[in-house]
Amino acid sequence: MKRGARIAIVGATGLVGESLLATLEERGFEPSKLALFASARSGGSTRAAFGKSWPVRELAGAGDLAGVDIAFFAAGSATSSAYARAAASSGALVIDKSAAFRLDESVPLVVPEINAARAIGARLIANPNCATIPLALTLAPIAQEFGLVWTSVATYQSVSGAGRAALDEYRAQCAGAQEVEALPRRVAGSVIPENGSFDADGHADEERKIAAELKKILELPDLRVSATSVRVPVAVGHCEAVSFGTRRPATRAQIAGVLRAAHGLKFLDGNGYATPLDVVGTDDVVVGRLRPDDAHESAWLCWIACDNLRKGAATNAVQIAEAIGAASGVAT
Repeated sequence: MKRGARIAIVGATGLVGESLLATLEERGFEPSKLALFASARSGGSTRAAFGKSWPVRELAGAGDLAGVDIAFFAAGSATSSAYARAAASSGALVIDKSAAFRLDESVPLVVPEINAARAIGARLIANPNCATIPLALTLAPIAQEFGLVWTSVATYQSVSGAGRAALDEYRAQCAGAQEVEALPRRVAGSVIPENGSFDADGHADEERKIAAELKKILELPDLRVSATSVRVPVAVGHCEAVSFGTRRPATRAQIAGVLRAAHGLKFLDGNGYATPLDVVGTDDVVVGRLRPDDAHESAWLCWIACDNLRKGAATNAVQIAEAIGAASGVAT
């Protein structure tokens, strides 16, 4: 499916859409046809890839996606809700980055290193939240080997995770601007523990997403999850401080061995750790600073870093397409 596929990217001029296009090119996923869609204000622009210049146009209706083999949606929940199911019904493999279908029981929520088999045979597949993916990659092998009772995570999420407008605003603030529109408060020189609307108990939307998506990916509906999501003054790269409790006792050496062997992770032993600057532009999910959680029995602490635009979004989506192609016997 790498060479010759007819591919569409909906939301092609956004941060994730541009990362998708770059990732396809890097991984040799050369299309026979490439259709790029964005909002009306981006219509008429072009994007370069595979040695060509590709026009960008506004998505006028589901008919624009007719004849497409793979449609990557990276334009937000409203657009996905309007067009994704229709595209899937017309025969396209639809991989959606929005939150529109992640918790729909009929739609697989996929991180290929964990549950690629769930995607086989599906026409509509949800790509998880950019903070959930690295957390799930870290905890999945722990859950399989030792069982997992609970986890608590504080995420330190870069501004790019909120989209291009937020990133532009952050850069303008760094240059002296005072305007605050894209985020709830000024982020340059500060941190914001507010990521989405708060519910009656004070949990923000992003925190609810992380908890619900993690349970679905790991197939642990009774897993106890708490999350605090913080927007930090970093352009690209999410980090997470994680605590987790295992069902069966394990030594540090055993936990380290499982993480070291896990597919899709890079484990740094001892006091090693990665920062956003270390992972930006890579597909690495780096786990470090593994140590006992002295506040709880059979519990551990670790630190995670990941490029939210790549493995947190675009690369994971392309890997889903590759996994389906491999399973169907199509060369990838």
